[in-house]
Amino acid sequence: MTARRLPWLLLGVLVLAQIAYPLTTGTTRARLTVAVVLFGCLLSVGHALLTRGPRAAAALALIAGGGGLAIEALGVATGFPFGSYDYSGQLGPQLAGVPLVIPLAWTWMAWPAWLAATRLLPPGVGRIALATAGLVTWDLFLDPQMVAEGYWRWLGDGPALPGLDGIPISNYLGWLLFAALVMTLLRPLGGAAVAVPDDGDEPMYALYLWTYASSVLAHAVFLGLPASALWGAAGMAVVAVPLAVTLLRQRSRRPVVPAT
Repeated sequence: MTARRLPWLLLGVLVLAQIAYPLTTGTTRARLTVAVVLFGCLLSVGHALLTRGPRAAAALALIAGGGGLAIEALGVATGFPFGSYDYSGQLGPQLAGVPLVIPLAWTWMAWPAWLAATRLLPPGVGRIALATAGLVTWDLFLDPQMVAEGYWRWLGDGPALPGLDGIPISNYLGWLLFAALVMTLLRPLGGAAVAVPDDGDEPMYALYLWTYASSVLAHAVFLGLPASALWGAAGMAVVAVPLAVTLLRQRSRRPVVPAT
């Protein structure tokens, strides 16, 4: 198997696991949640390794994963920057009150969000801002879903987005703060210019678009979470829609090779 095909294989496994998620309940669903995150993290770190080398993969794991663990531990202990919350024991082993799978989730989605922004914008503040939005808006799906499953709970009564009662706006502001830091530190890993066609990042673009479309469908139809379906659809569209349009235009401009 070529290195170019491996990310596509991992993406296929991830998609199958996510399709199975609504079909499970209880402990099986919790275990599948952990498996999905593990597959996603392996996909993102593996892609960074194959396309940009071991230093990039290690940097991604350290910045998003290590940083994610640190900020989550701070949040559980102090309530800053997300608000007061705690985790149940359903997501596996914990360190400093944080399930070890949680920072892997940051790693999983930070990479495709960054590469999507890299594909859309040249280097600069705009690229960092777009990548930050690409990661933060994913939590409009993630947090309501995980709270509904009982994987964590919010302890305060701060203001919330309409329909997302119980999840304080401070949660999203905390994500915004940390995601901006992550994307700033990831800047050297994404390339100096807008990515060119067939650059090897297509599996990550597909991952981001799949996450967007499947989350809207799952929340609206299978999970009974219409409010997060609407908020997530509107939020992630900031990155997902331009990315999809850009990729479709790129595809339409490819020359047709005559059959021989």
